[in-house]
Amino acid sequence: MKQSLQLRIGQSLTMTPQLQQAIKLLQLSTLELQAEIQEALESNPMLEVEDTNQSDSAESQTTADQEPKSSDAEQSNESPETADTAEPNNQAETIPDDLPVDTAWEDIYDIPVNSNTSSSQTGTDQRDFFENQSLEDDGLISHLLWQLQCTPMSETDRAIAMIIVDAIDDDGYLTESNEQLLEGLHQESVEIDGIESDEIGIEEFEAVLHLIQRFDPPGIAAHDLRECLLIQLAIIDDDSDLVSAARNLIENHLPLLGLHDYAKLKKQTRLNEEDLQAVISLIQSLNPKPGASLSVNKAEYIVPDVFVKKIKGRWTVELNNETTPKLRINPLYASFIKNRDRSDDNTYLKNNLQEARWFLKSLLSRNETLMRVATAIVQKQRTFFDYGEEGMKPLVLREIAEQLELHESTISRVTTQKFMHTPNGIFEFKYFFSSHVGTADGGECSATAIRAMIKKMIENESPTKPLSDNKLATLLVEKGINVARRTVAKYREAMVIPPSNERKRLA
Repeated sequence: MKQSLQLRIGQSLTMTPQLQQAIKLLQLSTLELQAEIQEALESNPMLEVEDTNQSDSAESQTTADQEPKSSDAEQSNESPETADTAEPNNQAETIPDDLPVDTAWEDIYDIPVNSNTSSSQTGTDQRDFFENQSLEDDGLISHLLWQLQCTPMSETDRAIAMIIVDAIDDDGYLTESNEQLLEGLHQESVEIDGIESDEIGIEEFEAVLHLIQRFDPPGIAAHDLRECLLIQLAIIDDDSDLVSAARNLIENHLPLLGLHDYAKLKKQTRLNEEDLQAVISLIQSLNPKPGASLSVNKAEYIVPDVFVKKIKGRWTVELNNETTPKLRINPLYASFIKNRDRSDDNTYLKNNLQEARWFLKSLLSRNETLMRVATAIVQKQRTFFDYGEEGMKPLVLREIAEQLELHESTISRVTTQKFMHTPNGIFEFKYFFSSHVGTADGGECSATAIRAMIKKMIENESPTKPLSDNKLATLLVEKGINVARRTVAKYREAMVIPPSNERKRLA
C-alpha cells in the first residue's frame, strides 16, 4: 500500500469552553449558582456586583448641590449664641487620639441605627438572629446528659449511665441489649470508684437503666415499642380499669392492635366496643418515638427560581431576580485596556474581560432558557393551576423540547433542582412531568391526577369500612380511567398511605 498525503474539508461539532460553561450553569441549582458566581467574582477582577444604590446616592448628591447656599453676609450676621452652639459640634466631629479607658465609643459619637449593628438590633432583628443560630449543641443526648448531671449518683453508676445514653438513637430507643452494653463496659477493663468494670453485674446495670427510663421525655431508653409504651403508662398515677386494660393490651395483644384486628381484640380482651375504643384512644395518646421531638433536624430552605401569579385572569411567570446578584463589567478596569499594547498586564486584563463577557452571556442564556421552559410548563398545565392536582395533564420532556425547539437533554437540565413558586405551593419543575393512563374514551389521564383522586377517595372513606385497592380501582374505572389494582397499590404506597386493614377504625 502506497502512502500519500490528502487534504479533506469537513465539519464537526465541538464543545467550546463557552458552550461547556453555559451547560454547566444551566444545570446548577440556585445555591450552587450563587457559589459559582461568588467564585467568579473572586477570581475575575473584571466582574463586579452592580450597586443599585449608586443611582439613589447620585440623585441625593445632585439635590444637595442644587440647594441654595447662604451668603457670606448672612453667615457673618449669625448671633454669638449660634456660633457658640456650632463650635461643640465641630469639635465633636474631630476624632481624638485616645479615649478614656472607661468610656464607650457610643458615649462620644452618635452611632446611626443599623440593622447590621449588633449593639442596636431591634426585636425583629434579634429574633431573626436567634432563629438562624445552629442547634447542633441541642438535642436528645444533650438533654439527657443535662439531667444526668443534675442526678446524684456514684461514679460507677454515672459510668454505666454514660454507656446507656450513648446507645440511645434519635427516636429514644436503645440500639443494643443490656447484655451487649454490659459486655462493652467489661471490655474497657478500667477501675471506676475503686471497682473494676468487669465486676459490675447485670442487676446494677438494670438499676441504672430504670433510673434513666425515668428521665424526660417519658418512654426514653426502651428496647422496643412495647417497653416504651409501658414506661409511659407507668408514669400515669392511676390504677383505674382503663389503665390496667391498656397495660394488658400492650403486653399481650400489641400485634393485633397493629393489624387493626378489632374483632379478635374484643374477643381476647373481653371488652365491648366502647371500652376498647377508650383503651385504644389512651394508647394512641402515648408517644411511640419519644426522642424524635428533641432530635436535631436542620431545616432545608427552598429558594424558588420563578414565580407564577395570576394577573387579570392570566397566569404569568416572573424570574426571581433576588436569587442571583446583578453583575457587570468593571468600567474602571475595562478602561485600562489598550488595544495595541501587548504587555503581560494588558493581556491579563483582556483575557479576564473576555471571560467576564462569556460568563455574563451564559447567565443571560440560563435565565432566558429557564423562563421559556417555565412559561411552556404553565401553558401546558393551566388546569393544574386552576383546579389543583386533579387537573394535572400528562406531560413528558419531549413535548416541551419540541415546542421550544431545544434538545431533550437541555429540558432535563433546566427542570432538575429548579423550583416554581405557585399559589398551590412550591414545586420542582420535574413535578409537572408524569406518565399517563388510558381512559375509556381513548384519552389520557396523568398519574399525578390519579394519585390525587385516590387520596381524595381515601380521605372521604368510612373509617369502619375503608376502601380496598380493588374497590379503588373499580371506582376509578367507573370514572372512565382504566387502572389496575396493582397500579392503585403502587400509587397508594408512593403516597405513604397504609393498606385498608391498617386504616380501619372503630366507630
